[in-house]
Parts: sequence; C-alpha cells; structure tokens
Amino acid sequence: MKGLFGKGKPASPAGPRQNQWKGPRMGEGMSRQAEAKRARTIAKRIALMRWSGVILGVALIGWAIVMGMQQSGPFFRQLLEITQVTVDGVRHLDQQEVIELVDLKPGTPLHHIVTSAIKERVESHPWIKAATVERVLFHELRISVRERTPAAVIQAGSENVLSDAEGHVLGYLPQTEDVSLPMVTGVDLKKLWRGDEEVRQSVVSGIELTKLMGQVYGGRLQVNAANPADLVASVRGVQFHFGEGAIGDQWERFQQIKPAVKTLSLDEYGDGAHDVDLRYENRIVVREKG
Repeated sequence: MKGLFGKGKPASPAGPRQNQWKGPRMGEGMSRQAEAKRARTIAKRIALMRWSGVILGVALIGWAIVMGMQQSGPFFRQLLEITQVTVDGVRHLDQQEVIELVDLKPGTPLHHIVTSAIKERVESHPWIKAATVERVLFHELRISVRERTPAAVIQAGSENVLSDAEGHVLGYLPQTEDVSLPMVTGVDLKKLWRGDEEVRQSVVSGIELTKLMGQVYGGRLQVNAANPADLVASVRGVQFHFGEGAIGDQWERFQQIKPAVKTLSLDEYGDGAHDVDLRYENRIVVREKG
C-alpha cells in the first residue's frame, strides 16, 4: 500500500527544453559545416582559375594579332599602296592643283587615308565649292569636285577679282578680262577677301540685281554696291536706284509702269530719262537729263 500511495520522486520543474543532443551527433554537424566551407573555398579557387585562364587566353590572342600585323604590315602596305589619284569635275582648275592639295606621301596605303581630312583640304581652294573623296580598291584614290561658277567681276580701284553668285572671291581676274560678266563696284575688297558677311551680302545683292535686269536688257550691267540701301545699277546710260528689301519686287514695279514713261531711253547715246529711283514704297521717281 505504501508503494501504491506513498510519495514518489518529485517531478522536474516545467521550463524550456534543454538540448539533450550531445556527443556523436554534435560532432557530425560540425563536420558537415567544415565540409561545406571547404567546398565553397574550392569553388572560388576553380572560378578564379577559369577567369585567369580567360584573361591569359585573351592576352595571348592579342599578342598573336599584334605580331601578325607587324609581320604582315609590309605585305598589306604593298597590297593597298596608292598608285593612282583620279580627279573628276575640274573645268577651271588643273588636276595637278587638286592633287597637290591632297599632299599625298609616296607609299601611303589606302587604309591610312582619312577622307574627311582630304575633303577639307581640297575644299579650302577658293574655286572648289564641294568635294567627295573615295577609296577604290586596291590602289586608287578618287576625288570628285564641284567648282564654283564666276558670276561677276568685282572692281576695287585697279584690282579686278572674280566672284561667284554667293559672294565668294575666286581669285584675281586674268589680264584678258571677261567682258561678258557684269561688274560690281564700290566694295571693300580687303573685307571681302576676309569673308566679311556684310560686304559679301552687298555683292550677292548686286549680282542678284544684274541677273534680274539682264533678263530684260542686253549689254554689260554694272552695279555700285557701296551703299546697301542705295544699290545703283547702270545699263545703256540709265541708272536705277534700288533700296533695301526685296529687289525683285522693286524691279517688278518698274516693269509695270515702264510703258507709261515715254521719255525713258535705254540708249546711252539718246536723249531722255537717265535716272530711275525705285527706293520708295509707293512711287517711282524718274529724273530726266538736264
């Protein structure tokens, strides 16, 4: 009975469960962690070796390419050496002038040519408006040019120069003067040579004026462009004054009233009006000879 009803061994107090796994099982866990760490280290070493191999391979390939180019350089130079320079589109210029602008060294291969640099050198010539440069396998450098077209003679004192329609100076006029071109006077030639925009625009206006009047009247036209607000065009003994603004509109107004001007004579030996002023917006002044 005492065994049945007597007090037994007191129960353990309740609380968090203590880790009872000790001994061999703990050693196995630590062993697994060490193996995992060792595996990661080995993987890093393998990756490093792979990348080292790639870098070494690239370096060897680059070295082989450099050595190959050095050994094959003379062969490619000879294969692509420029032996012919072709120039198309020249009319006033000589082909040799354009070739001299290229400044090509003997033995230069095609692949050493910088076409944009040669284009710039060729277009630096006053007569050349535009140029294209092409490399043609295996030995040809081809240059096509578009020349400027003379549009007028610019007279300043004793000097005469040629200009295109855009007011670009082409060069001095040869001794044999081309009397078929109109003449523009009153221009500061030094400023025009320097590319002064205001002077260039005066020349452009003068040339535009000669084109308009040349469609109606023959003979050589002459325009004094000293004052852009008073362009004076002379033809067959008559002077026309044009103001700033649309020259074409001013000339059109004159063409409309011309039949009513009975005294106007375009004969330098005749009598009648010799001065027509178109600078006013709503009227045209015709002054007769005294």
